[in-house]
Amino acid sequence: QVHLVESGGGSVQAGGSLRLSCVASGNTYRYCMGWFRQAASKEREGVAVISGNGRTKYADSVKDRFIISKDTAAKTLSLQMNSLKPDDTATYFCATTNYPCGIETLDTRNFANWGQGTQVTVSV
Repeated sequence: QVHLVESGGGSVQAGGSLRLSCVASGNTYRYCMGWFRQAASKEREGVAVISGNGRTKYADSVKDRFIISKDTAAKTLSLQMNSLKPDDTATYFCATTNYPCGIETLDTRNFANWGQGTQVTVSV
């Protein structure tokens, strides 16, 4: 059983930055880990993922602005978010697969373990 706890959300003006963190407990060895978000009245979508072998994939909407990273020893996943836009406003979730994963994917259906989410609000 993997337990995930996110932190780092908050309110920021457009153009600002935030850093999200997710601490995992339980076995996550070579699992895919990722960040997803859900805005009001919208479906949950993939933002950035990192595979078990360290390859990354980003949604087109956040490329060149967000950076995902993982500290395997600390079981911590991070998301550095720069040049934030009002459209980035959402609840952000950390998630993992429950198997070793070598192919990075933004498909939510591949992720079985989810955190409780942290709110990010970007104002104009």
